[in-house]
Amino acid sequence: MAARVLVACKRVIDYAVKIRVKPDKSGVVTDGVKHSMNPFDEIAVEEAIRLKEKKLCDEIIAVSCGPEKCQETLRTALAMGADRAIHVNIKQDEYEKLQPLAVAKLLAKVAEKEKVNMLFVGKQAIDDDSNQTGQMTAALLNWAQGMFASEVKLSGDDVEVVREVDGGLETVSLKMPVVLSADLRLNEPRYATLPNIMKAKKKPMAKLAPDDLGVDIKPHFEVLSVEEPASREAGSKVESVDELVTKLKEKGVL
Repeated sequence: MAARVLVACKRVIDYAVKIRVKPDKSGVVTDGVKHSMNPFDEIAVEEAIRLKEKKLCDEIIAVSCGPEKCQETLRTALAMGADRAIHVNIKQDEYEKLQPLAVAKLLAKVAEKEKVNMLFVGKQAIDDDSNQTGQMTAALLNWAQGMFASEVKLSGDDVEVVREVDGGLETVSLKMPVVLSADLRLNEPRYATLPNIMKAKKKPMAKLAPDDLGVDIKPHFEVLSVEEPASREAGSKVESVDELVTKLKEKGVL
């Protein structure tokens, strides 16, 4: 059985941008800041494309939940090789309060609507580092899950996933339908070529709203304040081991 793959793509502040906290500490500055696809989601898109190139996948559908600018992220996925896209349109003010459980509910509904049997996500988004959406979506769908995948092998409806865990590597055997999350070492994403970027403009992109999927996206908790991390104190050099031991004693380390 060939896979029909749904890949979640989140638009985040680009990894090379220095993050700044808003003066009122309600969040981080996003206006006028470069955004791109979450790097782990890029890896997920790439893995889906590789499955299709091996003729193990029939169709790749990219999905993103957020404001209009998320369509740029979806066009990137289409230029990489996804077949079509779905944009779940969420107003900017609602998107700023969107939480992993709401995203998981949206993804689960889209997966059911599209009758896919494989959902790929990045293991986490680099903006909030929650690492929750994939696991929550698998639970809502009651599908098998293979999180933190560094290798994926597909044979019929059997999926073998090598997972990165604290103690090393773990191999799990799963049956489709499955939810998989891509880890850093799964692959190296390709660059979208100019011809493919042009072709992506003609690929279909459906638009939905949370209400169309019957999902309530109201937040369950409130962020009270966002703070800059504490500045790191400057280090100091010592001339000898004895001096190092003395300083460590003064600091209460020894």
